[in-house]
Amino acid sequence: MRLSAVLAIAVDAPLRRLFDYRPPLHTDPATLQPGVRLWVPFGRRRVVGVLAALRAESELPESRLKPAHAVIDATPVLDPALLDLLLWSADYYRHPPGEVIAAALPAALRSGAAANATTERWTLTAAARTGTLPPLSSRATRLNELVDFLRERDAADEAELLARSPRWRDPMRELEKRGWATRLRAETARTPAFDRDARIGPRPDPTPDQERAIAAIAAASGRHASFLLHGVTGSGKTEVYLRAIEDVVRRGEQALVLVPEISLTPQLVARFEARFDAPLAVMHSSLPDTERLQAWRSARDGTAPVVIGTRSAVFAPLARAGLIVVDEEHDASYKQQEGFRYSARDLALARAQRLGIPVVLGSATPSLESLERVGSGRSTRLGLPVRAAGARPPTLRLVDLRRHAGTHGIATPVVLAIGRHLEQGGQVLLYLNRRGYAPSLFCPSCGWVAPCPRCDARLTVHQREHRLHCHHCGTEQRVPETCPDCGQPAKPVGQGTERIEETLAQLFPGVPLARIDRDAVRRRGALESALDRVTRGEVRLLVGTQMLTKGHHFPDVTLVVVLNADQGLFGTDFRASERLAQTIVQVAGRAGRAERPGEVLIQTEYPEHPLLAQLVEGGYDAYAEAALAERRQAEWPPFARIAVLRAEAARREPPMAFLDRARELAAAQAGGEVELLGPAAAPMERRAGHYRAQLLLHARSHGPLQRLLSRWLPEVEAMPEARRVRWSIDVDPLELF
Repeated sequence: MRLSAVLAIAVDAPLRRLFDYRPPLHTDPATLQPGVRLWVPFGRRRVVGVLAALRAESELPESRLKPAHAVIDATPVLDPALLDLLLWSADYYRHPPGEVIAAALPAALRSGAAANATTERWTLTAAARTGTLPPLSSRATRLNELVDFLRERDAADEAELLARSPRWRDPMRELEKRGWATRLRAETARTPAFDRDARIGPRPDPTPDQERAIAAIAAASGRHASFLLHGVTGSGKTEVYLRAIEDVVRRGEQALVLVPEISLTPQLVARFEARFDAPLAVMHSSLPDTERLQAWRSARDGTAPVVIGTRSAVFAPLARAGLIVVDEEHDASYKQQEGFRYSARDLALARAQRLGIPVVLGSATPSLESLERVGSGRSTRLGLPVRAAGARPPTLRLVDLRRHAGTHGIATPVVLAIGRHLEQGGQVLLYLNRRGYAPSLFCPSCGWVAPCPRCDARLTVHQREHRLHCHHCGTEQRVPETCPDCGQPAKPVGQGTERIEETLAQLFPGVPLARIDRDAVRRRGALESALDRVTRGEVRLLVGTQMLTKGHHFPDVTLVVVLNADQGLFGTDFRASERLAQTIVQVAGRAGRAERPGEVLIQTEYPEHPLLAQLVEGGYDAYAEAALAERRQAEWPPFARIAVLRAEAARREPPMAFLDRARELAAAQAGGEVELLGPAAAPMERRAGHYRAQLLLHARSHGPLQRLLSRWLPEVEAMPEARRVRWSIDVDPLELF
């Protein structure tokens, strides 16, 4: 239907489409810009939508088009480049555009809050001042007193009203309801843009390698260029970021810095605050809504020269973008695993290209995708092969668990090495990516193992709580006194971080010890407190999970122990070896970062395994070279494109029936360009009471896969079987199951 103007609006709903509306009454469509928010009717609700585009016509008849209720913003909350990125992301990842755009906005903006900071004041209405309203009851003492208070002044703000009475809000709402009072909103005067000549704090002299990297990034100012800053652990990658951002700030531009984990944000913010005498905008999921909105505003209006955040900060608005940095770019945390399944690293690359600015990906263990970008000429490698401040790389040594006896998972040579390093005044870090006390509760009499009633998994023993936990679905039970099958005593089998902590306390009594995992640092601020204790030297023995592998600087750690290197050697996922290599190198990099040399001991039952041999003899570069050759030969990413269609239901049959039918539809369109693998049940088929299965789509390049998805998914949505399962599509998945 052709109209004067049709508003294509993105609404936060699980539907892969935009919704057409007429402009609000008495609103000239020519005044509306894509990126503004509007109140729109949606079913029986009134919701916030974002104008994605203005169209000349709609596929719907005019009689079915509803007018939007009202325009919220005078100017767009999403600038054209950012809106274009979001709509492209919705198309690439095959996700509802309304949910994609909602992911880019703070919760307050999704509820209709003002995009710009506002001040609120209350005043009497004209009718109240002229006496044309019915008088208030003499018994409404609080209302009358508030009216008298407002009559004495033009208007009163929250501070004045609060000083008069802490219980002012309810009577004020009543006055507003009766037409006696009204609220006045005005935009707060914006803080002047940051001083581009702001003081730069103390800084170390860069090494020659750092100088070359800094110069290369500076030379790309004002144009798009992609860099991979590949530096060994402790080589000073953060100093390169800081120097590059100094140049950005001096030009009056902004830098966006992404970090993989919230735990890394405080220490990075501290370094930036010490360097720049300017406000920083910090964004992550743990912030209260009001703080997140404030950070979003300071990024959007340009008052913050540096924006630091986790995955979703890739969508932060930037008034004058100059540089994007992705620290620890290899980290799996950059990939969203639920809902809108995007990669923040990949979107950072796409955003920098659209903005025409440089982007720097930094890591000691780059992803094979990033290394392939360098090999194909799409990115430039900047190497930092030497540790900063003269620190030497640690020595790596394998400990064969088949030859050495152990104490609850710690081999005798490792115990002796721990004692030696403690005597020399060093700190020792032990890494085990398995929280809890033991992974299983086992009955030696009949062979019973405590199962999760909702998953194809075993319950983990948490000894201090005397509870069994499922780490997949959250099920909890008390530890039974005896085996439920035979009545004999059951015992914990295997090691978790809690048991290692107990063993270390027995082996080294009196030595200060800390455990860092999700169970030990649940309280707000607990992680920061524990890390501060380690940095101050108050902790000598440190045991933890993968939380310890990500960028932390422990200058006094001289020994790192990887307690179980075999967990990823034989994984079903083609990326399992890459993740294991990255983890080992990253945790090994915590050792010897200052004057004293570092040592790394890796416990394994497979010391002859090629991956471990490559890491010990040639480091991560040797592993990556072999892994890239293997991936190229097998035609797996980064030398191919994949997508996964997943389905789950309370019964086993519906997911497989759905995927079988979906495969039939795909096979009719795939031709020879896209290979279909499956469907197959997940290795852990039942999780949280649902049976899971998947269908894998594999293509040699991006184009054929995206063309198939664009035609196929609408048909999948319309299948009757789709209503019997919960399904999702994951483009460029990091995990196959």
